[in-house]
Amino acid sequence: MNIKKRKIRFVVNPISGTQNKKGITELIPRFVDSERYDWEITPTLYQGHAEVLAREAVSNQLSVVVAVGGDGTVNEVGRGLINSHTAMGIIPCGSGNGLARHLHIPLDMKKAIETINGGLVKSIDYGVMNDAPFFCSCGVGFDALVSFQFAHGGRRGLWTYIEKTLLEFLKYKPSTYELEIDGGKKSYKAFLITCGNASQYGNNASMTPLASMQDGLLDITILEPFTMLDIPSLVFQLFNKMINQNSRIKTFRCEHLVIRREAGGVAHFDGDPIELGSDIDIYVVHRGIRVLGPRKAYYNSMDRATGILEDVAGFNRQIINTNLEFLRNLWARNK
Repeated sequence: MNIKKRKIRFVVNPISGTQNKKGITELIPRFVDSERYDWEITPTLYQGHAEVLAREAVSNQLSVVVAVGGDGTVNEVGRGLINSHTAMGIIPCGSGNGLARHLHIPLDMKKAIETINGGLVKSIDYGVMNDAPFFCSCGVGFDALVSFQFAHGGRRGLWTYIEKTLLEFLKYKPSTYELEIDGGKKSYKAFLITCGNASQYGNNASMTPLASMQDGLLDITILEPFTMLDIPSLVFQLFNKMINQNSRIKTFRCEHLVIRREAGGVAHFDGDPIELGSDIDIYVVHRGIRVLGPRKAYYNSMDRATGILEDVAGFNRQIINTNLEFLRNLWARNK
């Protein structure tokens, strides 16, 4: 029996991250399942080109578009695929690889291709910040400033990011922000504010360690001003998914958040800096994009734990509603 092949496009950013992309263009013909997929490789030629190529793939009814690059390339491809039937695959070749890490996609190229061959698709949430879609996180404050310096620093990689972080830390002053959520307003003096759709920040750092990409909520982390003595514990907790336990941290969840600051300036989405005004509107779109991932991600991830909790909550609601119906009937019989 002949199986109808699915069409897949590999969008390769030749300059993203720190890895040479020649290797992946040699691995694709060798390891992509040719019985499952008809494939093509398309390099990006300029910033924003990956989004154009992804939208073109949607128009041509391709089944999958694979982002081959870093978080910026993933973001561009994802923007072109939101609210469509075309799924996104990822072969992570960047500096941070935040979304790939959250989805448990292997950082090894060959194993990442094997994940794509598995063809396991699920729908996940994405966020929007002032009309800019993001998939891992967005925010304001110190990390946004560092992302700006990192983007203009020439060299890439973890050590460059650490260098920029240390240099900016010595002169950075926290700002005051007004947060509006569910009709209420509250002011915070903050070193940074992160809105996480995913648990990963990149490089296995996690500012929102309990974030799920299927719960329809954003995890908000506010890091208040701290001293030099706080740094060792903050760094340890950041890389061990424990940052929410720090006394300098405030956390909550929401669907919609407005951040107001005294003046416009830099913000970030998925690690890329962007200049925005004083008011920043952020919200989540529930399960608005389809992604390919490994099977273990659906059974061992935080999303599975969230799904279990949602099932328990639904079961409890059913019990409560049944009891209320029983009480109403009892009251009616005894009036």
